[in-house]
Amino acid sequence: MKSLRLILGKARYFGPSWVFASINILFGTWAIYIPTVKETLHISKSELGIAIFFLALGVFTVFPFASGIINRVGVGKSTFYGVLASCVAAMLPLLAPSYYMLMAALFLFGASNGITDISMNTLVTEIEKKDKVKFMAASHGFFSLGGVLAGLGSFLIGPLSNPVLHMFIAVLLVLVINFKFRKQYFTEVAEEIENEPFSFGLLKPLMLLGLISFLAMGSEGAIVDWSGLYLKEIALAPETLWGLGFLGFQITMTLGRFLGDGISDKIGSVKIVAVGAILAIAGYFLVLTTNTYLSIIGFALNGLGFSVMVPEVFRIGGNVKGIDSSKGIAFIAGSGYAGFLCAPPILGFLAENYSLTRSFVVLLACGFLILLFTFLLKKKKA
Repeated sequence: MKSLRLILGKARYFGPSWVFASINILFGTWAIYIPTVKETLHISKSELGIAIFFLALGVFTVFPFASGIINRVGVGKSTFYGVLASCVAAMLPLLAPSYYMLMAALFLFGASNGITDISMNTLVTEIEKKDKVKFMAASHGFFSLGGVLAGLGSFLIGPLSNPVLHMFIAVLLVLVINFKFRKQYFTEVAEEIENEPFSFGLLKPLMLLGLISFLAMGSEGAIVDWSGLYLKEIALAPETLWGLGFLGFQITMTLGRFLGDGISDKIGSVKIVAVGAILAIAGYFLVLTTNTYLSIIGFALNGLGFSVMVPEVFRIGGNVKGIDSSKGIAFIAGSGYAGFLCAPPILGFLAENYSLTRSFVVLLACGFLILLFTFLLKKKKA
């Protein structure tokens, strides 16, 4: 909890961390109203799926240009301007008068979130290097906290009965706190790196980190989407317990991120990713017992294991010798988002054609792959 105390005790660290929470407050509030938007625009599930694809397309479109923008504008400024853009873009999907306008709005929302995501992770990496502190994992904990705040905001759906007003309140919350703390990070610039000539030696660690990010975020997305159905259909849990797998996963994910920086400081980034992989593997074995309560504990262990992986690979990627931190993080983030978007439908295909149990066996294999990649990373560092 040292890093959490650091964030809560010093405005210099709270400002960047609040950006992480801000992005998930906006995204989570939009997600609450997806069924409402579907009904309002009279679109089918497949049309909604295509529209949401444009959200992902916006994220991926900005990734190749993110590093150049960050280095030209300054990482602090690009982070703050990214938040402003995300606040404006968050309003657009709920105001869209037609299906095609919804696709355009979601593309802009995704693009603004993409540049903010790369900027805020680069910002934390740079502050960590300058101040000799670690708070990346705790910052990602604030991202999870933002999702919790958005979830609590769902209680406003009935009293407000107005999606646009609800989003405006979320935007106002995000803006007021970011304006108050923007001075803490606005003038930060990324350290200039004298890039080494291209070599596969430089590419290898980034490829390994990208693969870990792909598998870790893909697994997160799969568990979020499929844990409830697994408890219902495979573990035969009663209806009141269907959501406990997801809840346990989110709670331990948040807790793990608040604890992760202190552990990382003691054992190192590569080792903590390996420990996370072992915890996730143990979680999958419990899930695959198909016992209701063991499966719920397994999903909680998954959350604890995966909580530290993405923050740590961002931290490692931002410190690869000879590569700008923004470029390293952009590559790793792009790989992770690809996994997050691809894994749930792939697992769905396996579940449809084989079984949901088989899908989780594949996730278990992914856990072992992550563990293997950490050994290769350790060898590379050595």
